[in-house]
Amino acid sequence: MGRSSQVLLDIDELANTIREKLEILHPLSDECCIYRVPDRLRQLNHKAYTPRVLSIGPLHHGGKELQAMEEHKNRYLQDFLRLSGVSLEDCIQIFQQCEIRLRNCYAETIQLSSNDFVKMMLLDASFIIMLFLKHCFGDLRNRIRNDRIYNKPWLILDIRFDLILLENQIPFFILEDLFMLSNIPTRLEGVSIVKLVYEFFRDGWDSWVKADVLERHSSFKIEHILDFLRICQQPSELQPHKELRMLVVPSTTELYQAGVKFQLSSSKNVLDIKFKNGILEIPRFRIVDQTEILLRNLQAFEQCHCLDNYVGDYIAMMAMLVNSANDVELLSQNGIIENWLRSNEALAALFREVEKENIVFPDRYCFSAVIEDLNVHCRAPWHKWKANLKQNYFNTPWVGISVVAAAILLFLTVIQTVCSLLQV
Repeated sequence: MGRSSQVLLDIDELANTIREKLEILHPLSDECCIYRVPDRLRQLNHKAYTPRVLSIGPLHHGGKELQAMEEHKNRYLQDFLRLSGVSLEDCIQIFQQCEIRLRNCYAETIQLSSNDFVKMMLLDASFIIMLFLKHCFGDLRNRIRNDRIYNKPWLILDIRFDLILLENQIPFFILEDLFMLSNIPTRLEGVSIVKLVYEFFRDGWDSWVKADVLERHSSFKIEHILDFLRICQQPSELQPHKELRMLVVPSTTELYQAGVKFQLSSSKNVLDIKFKNGILEIPRFRIVDQTEILLRNLQAFEQCHCLDNYVGDYIAMMAMLVNSANDVELLSQNGIIENWLRSNEALAALFREVEKENIVFPDRYCFSAVIEDLNVHCRAPWHKWKANLKQNYFNTPWVGISVVAAAILLFLTVIQTVCSLLQV
């Protein structure tokens, strides 16, 4: 009996311990939109997710290699207060009022005191706003001498790419609230925080950031800057989904050998890939050294937060089409890919690497209909015979004339032989 009672006491003690921990759990918030990059993605290329010079938000706050930028943040806060005409106290009050909402936007508990958290958020938000304003209005840079950021071209480039990292985000609503608190919108008519973000990133990502996002953004909730870049390519209408039986499509070279023609699409949306009447239309995409950073962080955000992984779908599609340097060359010749990397093979390797650990949902893959139609086309022998004849025997006028002449000569020889046999 004594041993049985001891077991019951241990169970009760353990149950009470677990119950206490359950009671202090905070409810999960629908506001959550900023995450740590999953380890399986980070291990593939940790530099693509790690800020170089600038920390934004709490996840990289306090990093030793990022401390040099903290002085610039204080100077930009000073510039913001002078330009906006609002008091520091009013700015702090906005952040205090929505502190809980701001904390709920992060997928992990932020271990900062209330004062430290509000101070960090105010510095980061005012820095971003002033950074965008100085980019869009050169006279602001001219008024403020010795701006150590815009006087160093390499630094602004590093900052631009640090701002698109998933772990380096702050909620978009606080940028809007702080901007609207100031007198800037009334002094600069027609300027919004969305327009400032658009202008800042259009210079670096002109083939990704579409102009119509300014018209469409009101119909979307923008979570943060990285989400804005995703919305830039979010299609107004997704193609009808089919159940994807097998994620396989011939490479660009194999499609060419099967008679598929490649054509530059007039669409600015990279997802607008269409195949009809033997013609594969693909929108232009400019590939630079930092394209991998953009794609990887959009991919990580989708995997952590989104139901429609259309950036991941695009990565999977391009990884299949662009499998070698020859594939890149064919697409470049048609103006589809603008390659700023060191070689065609480097571009093909980029898509192969980004495609690792990519997630595709067979029932929601947005290019399933295109893949099915391409595979049907390539399975028809007639398309390959026709393409082989055209590409190898009629690729130039002189070769074509020679082939026709040879065919006529052969035909006449056969007739002559038949006539000789009939005479005999």
